[in-house]
Amino acid sequence: MSNLTNNRIDTVMTLAQVTDVKNAITAISFSVSLTTDERASLPKISVANKSFTEDAINAIANNGTLFPAYLNVAQMQNDLELYRQLDELSTMLRQTLERIEDTRILAGSEAYVAALSVYKLVGAAASAGVQGTDTIYEQLRERFTVSTNTNPKPLTP
Repeated sequence: MSNLTNNRIDTVMTLAQVTDVKNAITAISFSVSLTTDERASLPKISVANKSFTEDAINAIANNGTLFPAYLNVAQMQNDLELYRQLDELSTMLRQTLERIEDTRILAGSEAYVAALSVYKLVGAAASAGVQGTDTIYEQLRERFTVSTNTNPKPLTP
């Protein structure tokens, strides 16, 4: 659990770093979005059928006259190479996204724990009569105030 004396992260990204990350993300302009049905129904490559795909590409590349002209070996090779490239990047990005999410959670937790401490300290100061703390305490206390509805609407069946 996070506490005030154990601040595990104390940094911010520069505007240039944020811009670089956004530019890298948008650089993949050829990416597509599939529908849920497409995602479920498209045949997927696996370790076993990747070898099959490579063998089929080699067969057509080495025996082009045996196959119809509409089977474009260059397009097949490009598709497989893009798959390989994106497979590597996908693994890296999943790992990076997990670390980003973990860091975001930690940073938010540390900020929230510190804010709770501020609330407790201001509450104690207000209770002790320290001038100027009542307004701050009331403002922060709104977060913990539960609203009660004095005129509830009847439930309709």
